Amino acid sequence: METAAVPFAIAALCCAAFLVSFLRDRRRLRNGFYLFFALLFLGITLIALLASVSPEAAGFVTVGVILLIVPTVLALTVFLICNGITMLRREGRGPANVLSLLTGAGICALIVFNATVTQLDWEPLDILRGSLNGILVYVSFLFVCFLLYSIVYGRIGPEKGVDFIVVLGSGLLDGHRVPPLLASRLKRAQRVVDAEGRAPMVVTSGGQGPDEELPESHAMADYLVEAGLPRERILLEDRSRTTFENLTFSAEIMCQRQADYRCTVVTNNFHVLRAALIARRAKVRGQVIGSPTAWYFWPSATIREFVAILVDHKIKNLIICGLIVLSQLSRVL
Repeated sequence: METAAVPFAIAALCCAAFLVSFLRDRRRLRNGFYLFFALLFLGITLIALLASVSPEAAGFVTVGVILLIVPTVLALTVFLICNGITMLRREGRGPANVLSLLTGAGICALIVFNATVTQLDWEPLDILRGSLNGILVYVSFLFVCFLLYSIVYGRIGPEKGVDFIVVLGSGLLDGHRVPPLLASRLKRAQRVVDAEGRAPMVVTSGGQGPDEELPESHAMADYLVEAGLPRERILLEDRSRTTFENLTFSAEIMCQRQADYRCTVVTNNFHVLRAALIARRAKVRGQVIGSPTAWYFWPSATIREFVAILVDHKIKNLIICGLIVLSQLSRVL
């Protein structure tokens, strides 16, 4: 029992940190790190408790978890490649549509590279392998934390009694039609409006792209009117080009109407966490909820969101990756 005391104390501390941070502001990426370590040390605590009863059973569970790593990686690789092919068939060859395929192919290439370096036994390649594997472990850790908290945050329902519903734009088909991805957001917004007793205003947010015949917000408003929402309940934000501008300009409109407003922001489920982080940076007073996305679209879109967050924190990530490389180079210095 004593061996379980330390990991349990760490798990409890991480859980407390998560709860405090979560209650203060859900829109923080650090919440995912607290949650990850709370679950990790809770698992270690359970294994330690099992070891106090049956060391053989604890050893069996530990070995089983380790042995599952290889088939899990292989299964993930196959899934990503298959998903990438599906994306190309259904969505075309855009850069964002090949991310899952490239990720799966990259894992395959790394497996082959590791096996080749083992056979060659050449120190420079061994240092390169250590650097790549170290960076991969670091990025994988970040991705698990991101994915874990994305799922948790995405499960939170909309707040009651909000003053505005902000719907983020996502591009138009043929320059004027609302695509299924954007329609999903608008339908979710409509359901939130129907569930609200206070009849909040809806802000459709999106400017006009170079290949669009009208601003996205106007097409979104027309879609909602056709769905039965009165035109006078809709406000247009038609200047934005990015998610940050979506939220910043929408906040200006809401502030002009009501200084102490509360809002709900609607986007797709894969975009929820990053939109929440941006909403916090844009000082928007509200939480973000997600609408459903086609299953085959979700992996590539989630990878894209994760890459965008990595880029948002590029200085920190480059420093850590640099330290990983230096740790490998120190073996020969």
